Amino acid sequence: MTKEAIAETLESIARLLDLKGENPFKIRAYQQAARALELHTGDLEDAAAKGELGEIEGVGKSVAEKIAELIQTGKLAYFEELKSGFPPGLFELFGINGLGAKKIKALYEKLGVGSIADLEVACREGKVAELPGFGDKTAHKLLGAIAQRQANAAFHRLGDVAGVAQRMVEELRAHPAVVRASEGGSLRRRKEVVRDLDFVASTKDPAVVGEFFAHRPDVVEVIAQGPTKVAVRLEGGVQCDLRLVADAEYPYALHHFTGSREHHIALRNRALERGWSINEYRFSAATGEGARPAQPLPDIHDEAELYRALGMDYIPPELRENTGEIEAAAAHKLPDLIELDNLRGTFHCHTNASDGHNTLEEMAEAARELGLQYLGIGDHSKSSFQANGQDERRLAEQGEAIRALNARYEAEGTRFRVFAGVECDLLKDGALDFSDEVLAGLDYVVVSVHGSFSLPEAEMTRRLIRAIENPYVTMMGHLTGRLLLERAGYALDVPAVLDAAAATGTIIELNASPWRLDMDWRWWHLAQEKGVKCAINPDAHRTEGLQDLWFGVAQARKGWLTRGDVVNCLPLGKIETVLGAKRTALGK
Repeated sequence: MTKEAIAETLESIARLLDLKGENPFKIRAYQQAARALELHTGDLEDAAAKGELGEIEGVGKSVAEKIAELIQTGKLAYFEELKSGFPPGLFELFGINGLGAKKIKALYEKLGVGSIADLEVACREGKVAELPGFGDKTAHKLLGAIAQRQANAAFHRLGDVAGVAQRMVEELRAHPAVVRASEGGSLRRRKEVVRDLDFVASTKDPAVVGEFFAHRPDVVEVIAQGPTKVAVRLEGGVQCDLRLVADAEYPYALHHFTGSREHHIALRNRALERGWSINEYRFSAATGEGARPAQPLPDIHDEAELYRALGMDYIPPELRENTGEIEAAAAHKLPDLIELDNLRGTFHCHTNASDGHNTLEEMAEAARELGLQYLGIGDHSKSSFQANGQDERRLAEQGEAIRALNARYEAEGTRFRVFAGVECDLLKDGALDFSDEVLAGLDYVVVSVHGSFSLPEAEMTRRLIRAIENPYVTMMGHLTGRLLLERAGYALDVPAVLDAAAATGTIIELNASPWRLDMDWRWWHLAQEKGVKCAINPDAHRTEGLQDLWFGVAQARKGWLTRGDVVNCLPLGKIETVLGAKRTALGK
């Protein structure tokens, strides 16, 4: 049993104990143990064999015995006994936005709600609205959350499938009967959510490759299997489609199955101007009424040659949405898109001083291992009490610790710096969680909305613009507050906010967390036109979260951004000027 699975089991036990109304200290013991395991870097099986699980800080003797049982047997009798006292669908309720353990407990005990289906019925019958602490507004919101969950049931976040897709591509490429292979579809275009995964492979032996794909260990269902297409469903529910073609057909098939439909339509029109028709297999002479005399058919070996044949520069997959890329490619004016290795540092990262899982030093070392030159720490501010937000005293203590760490790096001759910042809560009226005097003592300030999401658009827009006009606000974090497939962004006049950012020199964050990817890629082209700069930040709550920068760069590319548009492509020695530019311009 993996460490992650064990930690999730402990978290589930804590939830069930909370539902039963058990002692809060007992609940906290399981929560602390789960967090301790997530941070533990040692071998759990080895620790269990030596009887040393109880020596892990945060793991008590009783919990250690249960962890050992999970490691040795893959099951836990105590957990199974706890679960037997509740309906099997009860855990689904924790996935509904707006429901915590207390409300789920009330719904279960008062109304017998044991599943999402039960909850929907209870809301529609008015029973939820009658419960103390709920009301009509809450019931309406719960119905909205249920509807959103149902609408998104067939979709998957990019971050949830990208790793699986990469492994599948690598395995296909390693197969001796495969000549070329790639991912395709919306995944290759780096859409923030995808419905299924598409793959294209060229081969002389499609039956062998199809059989290999259909019998992967993680396949739970073979939906279809034929000479040109294999469709399977993986554990977790995602469908994967593999297209099998001859190698001469590969460039056409890869282009066709990458999409988008709108991009293809525009491209076909250019082909028709040359008297050609294009499909997933080849160029051919166009036929039918009005068809032009065909120019000589080109010899195509890859996608770049396909685009050149149509008088265009190669269009990166991320841009293939028919949002101006066709015209730009024909005019040889496509941007030189940002690459992951252009990043020199990043901001908005959390430590265990608030709700992060790693220490300041661990986060800094992880950034150094990635080859970054700097890291901005932005733990939560005091109003985010649920995230252990820092007050003025703790923030000042963290600043001292950062200065000491930077002094150590300097003494060692290490070219790396940690910037002292904060993720400052934006209060309902647009005021900030800390005074200007406190913010002035920081290297940078990222401001985010963590509450009062339901304000009218005009009021929410004024709220954000007020923060943007503060001279100490360096950047706006996760602009719309969305959680992909869980919570839509709040009502906001994004162009008006971008105008304010451009006028004040405020940076807009591209939050690279796969749960957010906010600001949405559809707005970045406009932001670029207005001169608004971007900071790609991972919102990392553990060292592994720094890897999410890959998703941020993918979305930046999709938004037409270049390295010149992204401030954290600047090296140490230049980024400091950008962080302080707004204060300097306003004489602060």
